[in-house]
Amino acid sequence: MSKPIKRVLLTNDDGWRGPGLKVLEEIAAEIAEEVWIVSPDLDQSGVSMSISVHHPLRVHHFEDRRFSVSGTPSDCVLLGVAELMPEKPDLVLSGVNHGANISDSVAYSGTIGGALTGTLLGIPAIALSQAYHAGVPTEWDTSREYGAKLVRELLAAGWPEDCAMNINFPALPPKQVRGVAICRPQRGSIGGVNIERREDTRGVPYYWLGFQRQTEKVTGLQSDVGALREGMISLSPVRIERDIASSWQVNTRSLAGSIGIDEQQAAGDAPQREVSIDH
Repeated sequence: MSKPIKRVLLTNDDGWRGPGLKVLEEIAAEIAEEVWIVSPDLDQSGVSMSISVHHPLRVHHFEDRRFSVSGTPSDCVLLGVAELMPEKPDLVLSGVNHGANISDSVAYSGTIGGALTGTLLGIPAIALSQAYHAGVPTEWDTSREYGAKLVRELLAAGWPEDCAMNINFPALPPKQVRGVAICRPQRGSIGGVNIERREDTRGVPYYWLGFQRQTEKVTGLQSDVGALREGMISLSPVRIERDIASSWQVNTRSLAGSIGIDEQQAAGDAPQREVSIDH
């Protein structure tokens, strides 16, 4: 058995009262000497990697090494690492989300956003989610049974530094889980958008947004949806860079010429300037 890591930071997008955060705390206690929690004070589902730049953040310190933040999972990780913790954590765990983070939803997930923010800071990070079926009790025992074991094995094996790991547990009791599948998110589960228009007491309209789901169109064990459907734990490396340069190419010189740019002349005439990035 590998040696416990020193310090782990936990966050989630269901808020600090979410039942999955308690499960994640149990998982972390098996693998780390110190467990720190910095989680949103309210549900932050769907915020991806967004950070709060238009309003200040309030932090509530409610127990030793336990904080809630009036912001997003990414806010929580940034505050935890840069302000609240005495030293940088050895690992960031995000979850356990109540519901799978698979297919198209990976791009929107606050759970995965929190993990990817850890990756940006050079910290190994893992997102964990528990699938469930509507109207049926959530099988949290599956995350409890396999969470710490899987995290420990991943830490021992290692993975690319620019990736966060995305683990999804199937909606099955522990003994019915059939294995682990290395997968990738696959588009196709979003079939459309639901927009519900309402009016407030002054007659001013407001809107609720949601997706129409069609997960039945995503098949195959190489997809996270297909793996869960077959009773497997899906394991997907995810990264911030989503370029497709290796599979899509275009003649950029020809493209520049077609829009009226002479690349040689531009290279000779253009003054050298430093690039400014707006934060």
